[in-house]
Amino acid sequence: MLLTDKFGRRITDLRISITDRCNYKCVYCRSGKDGPQFPEMPIADYLRIARVFVGLGITKIRLTGGEPLLRNGLLEMVQELARTRTLDGARPDIAITTNGHLLQDLAQSLADAGLSRVTVSMDAVDPLRFARITRVPNGYERVLAGLRAAQRAGLNPVKVNCVLLRGFNDDQIAAFGRFAREEGVVVRFIEFMPLEEGRVWSPEIVVTLDEILQRMAEFMPLREVPHAESETARRYAFEDGGGEIGIVAPVSRPFCGHCSRVRITSDGKIRTCLFSVREHDLARLMKAGASDEELADFIGDVVNQKEARHHIGEPGFVPASRTMVHIGG
Repeated sequence: MLLTDKFGRRITDLRISITDRCNYKCVYCRSGKDGPQFPEMPIADYLRIARVFVGLGITKIRLTGGEPLLRNGLLEMVQELARTRTLDGARPDIAITTNGHLLQDLAQSLADAGLSRVTVSMDAVDPLRFARITRVPNGYERVLAGLRAAQRAGLNPVKVNCVLLRGFNDDQIAAFGRFAREEGVVVRFIEFMPLEEGRVWSPEIVVTLDEILQRMAEFMPLREVPHAESETARRYAFEDGGGEIGIVAPVSRPFCGHCSRVRITSDGKIRTCLFSVREHDLARLMKAGASDEELADFIGDVVNQKEARHHIGEPGFVPASRTMVHIGG
């Protein structure tokens, strides 16, 4: 059985949150008041879930948080995932999304364990602005060192995710263009979504894809390059060919029709969409002694209930049942 939802979308990408703990308190994500809210499962349980999903056609696995580099047993988990084989006999693509604070010391070990790629969340390329966003002093230098360590370890292309908020860090667009070219990383701008603990989202705060392109053109024009339908980011190259920019535009240019993702929370719930208002308790079945075949049947039934699309900005929009840090990025 291959995972396909009722709209005919093939599900090939699995995101597993292994903790909702984080050593940063980014203003667009955490309120700064609340800490972890959900338990973590044993690493062996995440691995079992991953193996069942791979047996259903998953080819890409991304480990998220919270901050996944805080989790004990991470290297061993990556090693075991790298031993897994997809239905065509290949090793799955294994990636991590991290804030990069601990990456300098772990990048080479993660690469040696079998990690394919790394994405670093980084919302300013100015140290003072970075500290204001993360509420962590002196973090910028550590993250920059982590990016460079990941490149040396061969975890390329290293991607940098920047969530833009109008009036807060949208003046960093051109600076990120220079950063992408100078550091040899792929910068991906992400439209701000209503997933933060503080519930401050409004359409006026969103810096849209069109505006990003316009403001980047003041530094250097971009030209769009082809991307797979299931990719969340529209991809662009600078007109002289030096560097790449991606834009993830779920608010102004939704890509729900080609969504290939499903998520597992740190406490073992399946989420079929970032904006799901329902969760499906896989951990409960595991604790009750379900076989892998029973888990696979449950997963197939859940995926068939995957939402057609999100409803951001529409009348009557209901926020997701969890905020981003407790879902997994």
